[in-house]
Amino acid sequence: MCCSLCLSLVVAPAYHTVMEEQTVQPKLKGEETWDTGVQPKLKGEETWDTGVQPKLKGEETWDTGVQPKLKGEETWDTGVQPKLKGEETWDTGVQPKLKGEETWDTGVQPKLKEEETWDTGVQPKLKEEETWDRRRWKSTERRGPLLSAAPVRPLMDEQISITGRFLPPHCPVTLLAQMHSDEGDLWEAFGHYNTKADGTVNLTRDHSVGGSYLGCEPMGLFWGLQPAPGAREGLRLRKQNVETPFVTLVSLLEGHVSPSEGRDTELAATAIERWYLAPGVRRTEIRQDGIVATLFLPPGPGPFAAMMDLWGFGGGLMEYRAALFASRGYASLALAYKGHKDLPGPRKLMNVGDSYFKSAFQLLQNHRQVCADRVGIIGLSFGVYLTLRTATQTGVNPACLICINGPVGSSVELSDAEGRTKAFERTKKYWWYDNQGQVSFRDIAVPAHLDPESKVKLEEISCPVMYILSEDDLSTSVIDNAHLMKERLSAAGKSHLLTYLSYPGAGHLIEPPYTPNSRVSLWSVKPEKLLCLWGGHLAPHAAAQEDAWKKILHFMEDQLVAGL
Repeated sequence: MCCSLCLSLVVAPAYHTVMEEQTVQPKLKGEETWDTGVQPKLKGEETWDTGVQPKLKGEETWDTGVQPKLKGEETWDTGVQPKLKGEETWDTGVQPKLKGEETWDTGVQPKLKEEETWDTGVQPKLKEEETWDRRRWKSTERRGPLLSAAPVRPLMDEQISITGRFLPPHCPVTLLAQMHSDEGDLWEAFGHYNTKADGTVNLTRDHSVGGSYLGCEPMGLFWGLQPAPGAREGLRLRKQNVETPFVTLVSLLEGHVSPSEGRDTELAATAIERWYLAPGVRRTEIRQDGIVATLFLPPGPGPFAAMMDLWGFGGGLMEYRAALFASRGYASLALAYKGHKDLPGPRKLMNVGDSYFKSAFQLLQNHRQVCADRVGIIGLSFGVYLTLRTATQTGVNPACLICINGPVGSSVELSDAEGRTKAFERTKKYWWYDNQGQVSFRDIAVPAHLDPESKVKLEEISCPVMYILSEDDLSTSVIDNAHLMKERLSAAGKSHLLTYLSYPGAGHLIEPPYTPNSRVSLWSVKPEKLLCLWGGHLAPHAAAQEDAWKKILHFMEDQLVAGL
């Protein structure tokens, strides 16, 4: 018997007469049976209807004289030598299913692990050597492509890490971002990437080789957003309701495609909520003593350092920058001064004067949760002029000023000594148009063209000033105004008060970071349709916004919070 066993392990002898049936179909687990009518029970009551009763555990034998070992060295004296673990194969050409449904059935292709398959002539690599069929992105791998973002509910000025995993190595993919503005317009951006050898793509590490931006730009999908093809003319992305987020859908697409081509090639997706308003920040509408504003207070009892926030001559009540200040720990007051239904009309004029801005500043300063001696003012565009003018009023003593791309005097003719304005259209002699009919207001703000009575007495400023200018500003003559400020402060022995930042390639609209620039947008519809040139190119403008915001917060920390 030992000799027969040894021979069966080395040589493939002819079948014994008792095992010549080639249509035998044993089931090795659960329902193990023989189609010859013999039904052994291999566990517990293992017997053969022939009267022979082998012992299959420890002493397993067959009465045919063959003594197989069913664990580790399982063999059949028919000359077939299967290996039941790791290298399961049958020399008879029969393809078994070795786990769960172990059966012999000619022509059946078993699945050995999850979806691993054999096909005639094909030998898959099941683990470390596993390969991908470029035609099938959803391969036999257990995990499909996955796209993740962290954090998924960030503030607008927070960086987001976006990573794709379980992808084919060294393959082209597209990352697509799409979101709707509060007005319902679709904005989108995309970048072309190539996966690494480990089947990942990581926007904080990898370079975009095409699309809306190039290079390693972790937030390119956000600052690269532009109106989708077919959108309304002259759009500018601004948050109207800070109590809701911007929801951006980021999709992972197969290949290097454009947004219109990628609809049928989505591999994975994730949604990101970006907020101006942090949890716990309180928003209060102010309609008091003629003041039209919104107050934002950080969580907690305070007292807080504070900022009064002024925007440009386009008017309305813009809250999103003030909301973000509050999310960073500052009480903030977004103040309207033109173009709002609750202000004196007509809307195209500024019908409030010095007393209005002084009252608003003091309202913020006197709030019980605000440190009265730690209140600053920030202004953009025409708001710079108002910031400087308010700071030099008697009884207003700001702790610091932040001026972004604005003039040192009024670019609109004043109607009285209080600073109210006449119609903006009276400046039309200084407008110029490009070859597409788009208008630039830059020359209005050349210092020589400013209303002489409106020029701020800069030598009277007594607090630190940060002046931010964009070198591709097409709306305000900022370089000339910045130089004039430097000259006046230097002549007064106050040059130490000025912090001066200059950004090449950036346009007029320096806003919180990771938001898209609009080089041109709609200024007015009546009495005539005007598309206004702001300037700036996407990538350098985005870099300027990111750097400027960090330095703004650092400046505020130094001037308003230090020693508090």
